[in-house]
Amino acid sequence: MTVKAPDELLVCRKVTKRFPGVVALDGVDFDVRRGEIHVLLGENGAGKSTLVKLLSGVHRPDAGTLSLEGRQVAFASPFEAQQAGISTVHQELALVPHLTATENIFLGALPRSRRLSPVIDWRAARLQAQALLDRLGAHVPPDAPVGELSVAQRQLVEIARALRFRSRLLILDEPTSSLSDEEAQTLFRVMRQLADTGVAVVFISHRLADVYAVGERVTVLRDGRKVGTYALREIDEAELIKAMVGREVATQYPRHRAHPGPEVLRVEDLRLPGARHAIGFSLREGEILGLAGLVGSGRTELVRALFGADPMAEGRVWVDGRPVRIRRPGDAIRAGLGFVPEDRKAQGLILGHPVRHNITLAVLHHLVNRLGVVRGGEERRVAGRLIERMNVRLHDDLQPVASLSGGNQQKVVLARWLAGRSRVIVMDEPTRGVDVGARWEIYRLIVELVEQGLGVIIISSELPEVLGLADRILVLREGELAGELPAAQATQEAVMRLAVPAGNRSDVVGGR
Repeated sequence: MTVKAPDELLVCRKVTKRFPGVVALDGVDFDVRRGEIHVLLGENGAGKSTLVKLLSGVHRPDAGTLSLEGRQVAFASPFEAQQAGISTVHQELALVPHLTATENIFLGALPRSRRLSPVIDWRAARLQAQALLDRLGAHVPPDAPVGELSVAQRQLVEIARALRFRSRLLILDEPTSSLSDEEAQTLFRVMRQLADTGVAVVFISHRLADVYAVGERVTVLRDGRKVGTYALREIDEAELIKAMVGREVATQYPRHRAHPGPEVLRVEDLRLPGARHAIGFSLREGEILGLAGLVGSGRTELVRALFGADPMAEGRVWVDGRPVRIRRPGDAIRAGLGFVPEDRKAQGLILGHPVRHNITLAVLHHLVNRLGVVRGGEERRVAGRLIERMNVRLHDDLQPVASLSGGNQQKVVLARWLAGRSRVIVMDEPTRGVDVGARWEIYRLIVELVEQGLGVIIISSELPEVLGLADRILVLREGELAGELPAAQATQEAVMRLAVPAGNRSDVVGGR
C-alpha cells in the first residue's frame, strides 16, 4: 500500500507511456490534493493529453503507478475511472446535441420508476438534473436541447454529468478556450465552489491570465518530462513561460516597424443583416488592423461577410484600388483575400487530408496539367517551401493535418493563403487553443507578413492581444462601428468605453 500525505487524493509516480517512435511520458510524478485547483501546463506535445488519458482510463501506463486515496489503481477503461470518482470534461465536448440537458446528464443511466423496470422516471430525472445544475449555479432548463445551448452552458451540463458520478477529481481540458470573459468568470466560480466542497480540479489551459486567476499550484511538462510543480503565488509569468518552452521569451508581442504603404483594402457602406448603420474602413500595406468588441458585437460576422462566407445586406469593396464584387469565398480568394477562421478544425482545415493538400487547396487550379491532373512534384515543392517558411513541425507532409498540434494547424491555414499570394489576410482568433511558444511564432509570422507588404486584420477575444499587435483598432458594438483608436491611444479602458453600451458601463473590466 502507498503511504500518502493527509490531503493527497491522487498520486502518480514515475509514470511512463510509449507509443511507436515516441516516449509521450517519461517518468512523470504528479499529485493532486483534495479541494485544490491544480493547473497542468505545457506546450502542445508536452504530454498533458497523455497524462490526462492515463488518469481517465483511456490508456494504461507502461511503467509507474497511480494511487487514489492511498490505494494503487489501474483503470482498464474510462468507465472504471468514472466509477472511482475521476471525470474529464474534454475541450471537444462529448454531448448529444439533439438530446436535452437531462438526457445528457443521465446518458445511459436514466432513473427507473422501479428497480429493474424498463420505464424511465422522467420526473425524478428532471428533478435530479435540476439539483445538479442548481449546485453549479447554471441557468439551464433541464428540458432544453443541448444543441440550443451556448458553449458555456454545455460545459456546465458536462460538469453536472461528472457530479452525477460523485466525482472526487474533475479534469477540465481547455474549458475557457471558447468562452467570453463573463462566461469564464462563471466557470471559475463553479470551480472554486467545487474545490470548497473537497473536489479536486485539474485545470488545463494555454491562457496564463486564467491560470493565475483560479489556480493554486501548477505542474509544468515539457517534452514528456516533468519540469516542476510550483505554487502560483511564488512564480511569475516570465518564469512560468521559461519553464514551459525552455528558453527566455523576451516580450509577448513583437513590435514591427509601422510604415503603412498604399491602401490595400477599402470597405464602404457595408451593412450586416439587421444592423441600422453601415460600416466603412480601410487597410494599408504593412498595417495590422484590430477588430475589438464584446461577444455578439458583429466582429466575426463582418469579416465572414467580407470574405463571402456570409451574405452582406449591402456594401462596396476595393482591393488595391480595384472594385471587387464578393458574393462567395471564391470571389474573395481571386481578389486577394485570405481568411483564417475562428474554428480552424470545422471551417479552416480538411482534417483527414494530408498537410500538403491543405496548404495547396487555394492554388490547385495553378497546379494541374491540361488533363486536370495535379502535378505532384510542383504541389510538393509549393507545400515544402511554405512548411519551411512557416516552421511547421511534422514528420511528413502527407501526414493528416489532424495529427498536428493546434499551433501547427494554424500555421497550415496561414500557409494556404501565402501560397495564394493573398494581399490581405484576416485572422479570427489567431491563437485560440495555441500554446505559449506557438503563440510567439504566430505573432512573429504576422509581423513578418506586414513587413513584407501585406495587410492583416486580426480579431481576438483576448483584448491584450489586439492591443499588443494592432496599429489601429476598430471597435464594434451591436453590428455597427462604435469608434476607431490609434495604437497610441488604445487602452483596455478606452476600447471598453466604446464597446459597451452607455447604460452598462458601471463595472466594465477589460478582456483577458
